[in-house]
Amino acid sequence: MLTLIEKILFIAAVAASLYFSVIGFYRVYRTIMRGEGRKPSLQEVGRQLWNAATTWVTTRPIWKTRPWSSLFHIMVSLGFIFYFLVNLGDILEAFFPLTFMGEGVIGDLYRFLADLATVSVLVGIVYFIQRRFVYDDRALSYRDNIKLVDSVKEGAIRRDSLIVALFILFHVGFRLVGNSFKVSLHGGDAWQPFSTAVSTLWASWAEPARVVGEHLGWWLAIGLILAFLPYFPYTKHIHLIVSGFNFLTKPKRTSLGALEPVDFEDESIEEFGVDKVEKLPWTHLMDAYACIMCNRCQDVCPAYLTGKELSPSALEVNKRYYLNQNLATLARGEDSGVALMDFAISESAVWACTACGACVEICPVGNEPMFDILYMRRHQVLMENSFPNELKQAYRGMERNGNPWNISARDRMNWAQGLNVPTVEENPDFELLWWVGCAPSYDPRAQETAKALATVLNAAGVNFAVLGELERCTGDAARRSGNEALFYELAQGNIETLIEIAPKRIVTTCPHCLHTLGKEYGQYGGNYEVIHHTQLLTELVADKKISVERAGDIDMVTFHDPCYLGRHNGIVDAPREALLATDAFLVEMPRRGAHSFCCGAGGAQMWKEEEHGSAAVNTTRYAEAAATGASTIAVGCPFCLTMLTDAAKQAGGGMRVKDVAEIVAERLAPGVEAKEDVRHSTGAAA
Repeated sequence: MLTLIEKILFIAAVAASLYFSVIGFYRVYRTIMRGEGRKPSLQEVGRQLWNAATTWVTTRPIWKTRPWSSLFHIMVSLGFIFYFLVNLGDILEAFFPLTFMGEGVIGDLYRFLADLATVSVLVGIVYFIQRRFVYDDRALSYRDNIKLVDSVKEGAIRRDSLIVALFILFHVGFRLVGNSFKVSLHGGDAWQPFSTAVSTLWASWAEPARVVGEHLGWWLAIGLILAFLPYFPYTKHIHLIVSGFNFLTKPKRTSLGALEPVDFEDESIEEFGVDKVEKLPWTHLMDAYACIMCNRCQDVCPAYLTGKELSPSALEVNKRYYLNQNLATLARGEDSGVALMDFAISESAVWACTACGACVEICPVGNEPMFDILYMRRHQVLMENSFPNELKQAYRGMERNGNPWNISARDRMNWAQGLNVPTVEENPDFELLWWVGCAPSYDPRAQETAKALATVLNAAGVNFAVLGELERCTGDAARRSGNEALFYELAQGNIETLIEIAPKRIVTTCPHCLHTLGKEYGQYGGNYEVIHHTQLLTELVADKKISVERAGDIDMVTFHDPCYLGRHNGIVDAPREALLATDAFLVEMPRRGAHSFCCGAGGAQMWKEEEHGSAAVNTTRYAEAAATGASTIAVGCPFCLTMLTDAAKQAGGGMRVKDVAEIVAERLAPGVEAKEDVRHSTGAAA
């Protein structure tokens, strides 16, 4: 136990530490709460509490990549979480004549877990110190063309990481030493094997010296907490707390990339989009403090990996350091006076984003940097009228003719000449509405996909119809490039059309149409059951409405998962099942499913020149496909079809690029039983 003087000194130190800590935490809280958006109700928070708590404790999302680093991270995080209890126990035992958790089985188990947590944290933190400061892991750094605030350029991340690492190392280390003196005084403890092992070092010391050692270890361990607490709100270590709140309060979305709507009927709204940090949604200000600076988002960003100026990690880090540098003024409600693009991200980086969602999917603490960029695009387009010049043609086409190609709506059905493709006027009793989409209607290469699907639907006897000239662009490219007003206009018009048609079910070959119709039109009252054509093909095969025959030669196929199919909407199995039904030999790329690499067309990149970098996104993905040894790249998106076809041409046409519907249509065999003996490899072809 502490002496009376020690207790008085400790209470005074706690009071001082808490005073300055509360100021810091309150400023962080006030700054985050300045953000835009509705705050969740207690009921909403309650519904997410269990999932948020289990995700926070187990650090479940971190295991998606870097298994060794993830292992050491959970050794530190779980140990440190348990140390909240350990520190409480140490303080209570120091003030009162008691044994924390008692002398029975529970107490024994507690002491064992405390001892294990101590060593776990020490081993983990030594690993991270070596990784950042000895081996200088390149994955934790940024390229020279990435915009960074001055303090980060000057080494603030390394400095703060070192302070946090040394605090953990010494806090836990001194606790181990102090506890080992305590164990030594009691002759050892089988339930504390590590502390007992260290206690042998003091076996020959006199008892008064060991008492001093116990007290000194306690003061250094607990004193470090009191000294560190006021600094805590400004460190990366705050993610330990904020990440839990991030999981707890993150807005529920209909899919990973569903954007919140803008109410253009609300005349009180004077500004659209985001230009300053304090105008971000409050959950996105919290993202900055939840960020663990692991750069996992950077590792999967197609723009960063092809040399562009965009790093989603740097965006969050820049936000954090800017907020901390201006915390007092921002907490008071003052205007930052500085645009995000002046310190957090470059204009080129804003327009390099493909809106693929990889950064959102991979983040271990639930951050959503992609949305920050899309909100900035909204401001640039709607308030500044500043956007890449190439988008003007696409916008004009969507406004005038209902498609970004700017081709007359009267030509929308030209692709179907000579085919049995009824419109809703010709077949008002249809069971399935086929939303053809702009690309299959106007792009010559994508038209082959539409023709193939029409062939399959007719062979299966599906009662379907298309909108024909009534169909207009869903507005995905407009929305993700920031032109929310144009998206709103297109959505309203399409919803009015669909209200009249009242489809039971909609199928589309474009994942962007699938996403927009099925996951975002509901924001405006348009709720529909929308499926992808690969899902329909799988259903038709399973119901034996179509069958395929074995090809003369075995075709090795690799499937490229479109971002808005696999990652945004979780449709991964259906396209593979459809391919396997054709007896193709399916060989997988390393990056697939929810972790697929982008083709480079999303986020309206299809309609503009790619930002300057070291490589093109589509050629990077094509090279990965070619490395599998497959002869065909199968796709399920007209944009992916275009991008990978272009990449194949640049590479000399080594691989064929086909939509899944084309592959199925080529092997239609009426009357032939569907094959069940399929082969599926997850590695490179042998």
